[in-house]
Amino acid sequence: MTQPASVWLWPPIKNHRHKKPLLTRRRPPPSKSAMAPPQHDPRRPYKRPAISDQQRRRDSALQTQSARRADAQARARSLANSLLSPQPSSPAAADQPPPSPDARDERGHDPTVADVASAAAKLRGPDQRRWFARQIMLPEWMVDAPPRLARDWHVSARPAGKRCMVVSSNGITISRLRNGTILHRFPSALPNGSKKGLSGPASSYSILDCIFHEPDETYYIVDMICWRGYSLYDCTAEFRFFWVNSKLTETSAGDPPSTYHRYRFSVVPMYESTLEGLQAAYSGSTPYVKDGLLFYNKHAHFQAGITPLTLVWKDNTCSQYLIDTDSEGQVPTEQHVVLELQEDGKLVTSDDPPIAFGSLDNEFIQKSNLRPGNLLRFSVRDESVKLVDGKMEIGQLQLAGKLNRSRTFADSHSKVLFQYAARHAPLRIEDLVAAVQSNSMEIESTDVEMQG
Repeated sequence: MTQPASVWLWPPIKNHRHKKPLLTRRRPPPSKSAMAPPQHDPRRPYKRPAISDQQRRRDSALQTQSARRADAQARARSLANSLLSPQPSSPAAADQPPPSPDARDERGHDPTVADVASAAAKLRGPDQRRWFARQIMLPEWMVDAPPRLARDWHVSARPAGKRCMVVSSNGITISRLRNGTILHRFPSALPNGSKKGLSGPASSYSILDCIFHEPDETYYIVDMICWRGYSLYDCTAEFRFFWVNSKLTETSAGDPPSTYHRYRFSVVPMYESTLEGLQAAYSGSTPYVKDGLLFYNKHAHFQAGITPLTLVWKDNTCSQYLIDTDSEGQVPTEQHVVLELQEDGKLVTSDDPPIAFGSLDNEFIQKSNLRPGNLLRFSVRDESVKLVDGKMEIGQLQLAGKLNRSRTFADSHSKVLFQYAARHAPLRIEDLVAAVQSNSMEIESTDVEMQG
């Protein structure tokens, strides 16, 4: 299925030099919500004020990622072995989650790759789902446009589909969903992905971060973790995107399906977050159904788990699913949030560290037959919401039900805030364009000063 091009009109890129309006359609009047932007001078580039602490966390993530450098090769090997391991056939399960390659035992020894892979393979139920889901680089929801959007970020049109990790090794290719369930086991044209054409050590592995788009049965690659045993954990996003584009062309993985190549692989086009790039990602046609835009900080290493260095943004034009729906596919009158129940009764998000939005008393927990780790859905009244120092506070939560076991995580804080904003004063494409334009003006001004 091909995504139709939008009729939204972009101005000539040169217009920003003369501070002309970027969009041909008029900006809607400001909302009366507390989150709405203030009135501004139309002759000057508009920049939406920040409503969260997202930028502070982005800065912190960039500063600390070098301190988290570990044995990237060991991390890649342990993940590959875990992805390739069969599902446990016995009810025996590890009491503790598998050790991280960064962890050490009581004697100061590093866990072996076999230890990590073996422990991960023995996990069952929620522990298994959580461990595998934590291996993917999960984006925060964009609630504030980054101040250096044009200079420091890439953008792409995110395919709608199932997020998964794909590993090829020993003549077989396996894809796993975020919850650890095997999606497909198949031959592929990835390195050592089928019995045909094995090259180099048979145990050499490649790991891709993909979205499986069912309508055309294609794995769309959004990131690369490892290629022929070479780990990319500690490489910047800019290098990883270059690498995946150059290396995939060396294989026939992009060819139509065949006997030794069950599914096609395709790289999601990645653009600079300039006006042209944003236009291409937002309005350009794609061979897949779009589900928002993905933004990657160019300098970010591959960081497993939720990170503010990758962002997802959407509106009704580039996604069918802007506002979350209920179990019947309808948009509820009140916002719904999914939170996890902890041992002490607190209701928290999936962030690390988690953010508490409320708590339940022990009597209610026992009467409702709830257990720690349960994911619960709550409705939120608008009047109970406050924004304090970049974080969202909810005064009252109304229990709406318990989620099934297929769900892996609670909502993140950024998702809850994005959903609230989407109902009141959303971050619009006009705001992103204005942020890019403002950044472009700053770059030009800097260039002029340097030349002077």
